[in-house]
Amino acid sequence: MAAPSTTDARPKAGTPSTRSSRSKEGATRPKPDWFHIFAAETARLSGKPLAFALAVAIVVAWGVTGPLFGFSDTWQLVINTGTTIVTFLMVFLIQHTQNRDTLALQVKLAELIIAIHGAHNTVATAEEMSDAELEALHEAYRKRANETLDSLTRRRGSRE
Repeated sequence: MAAPSTTDARPKAGTPSTRSSRSKEGATRPKPDWFHIFAAETARLSGKPLAFALAVAIVVAWGVTGPLFGFSDTWQLVINTGTTIVTFLMVFLIQHTQNRDTLALQVKLAELIIAIHGAHNTVATAEEMSDAELEALHEAYRKRANETLDSLTRRRGSRE
């Protein structure tokens, strides 16, 4: 018996989700730009233990060379300038990666919300709401959660 083809696993037309690595039938995703690749790789590597060990080694080497340079202003300026430049650049790289991860998470949550029958699909686009709309939505869900908790408490109490 032949193995099922990949077309057997595809969702039917009109379903909300495709789990394919392709954006459209037969089309591949566009290549990410150079900045995305650089930012993602830098963020990935900077989170490794080796990166932390390298940073500690640089600070230790700088500290050990203090007596050699007489703890001069230039010696202090080297570490201050280096750490400032690295921090400044890392803020942008990490923010780019964080924005992309947040957007991907929002898309995944929206897919789940839309796919669940009985869910309020307006929640899928909550990130586009104003602060007042988000606060009102939060309050409505907080009230629903409290009502559910009260209902469960009453049920448990009636069983005893």
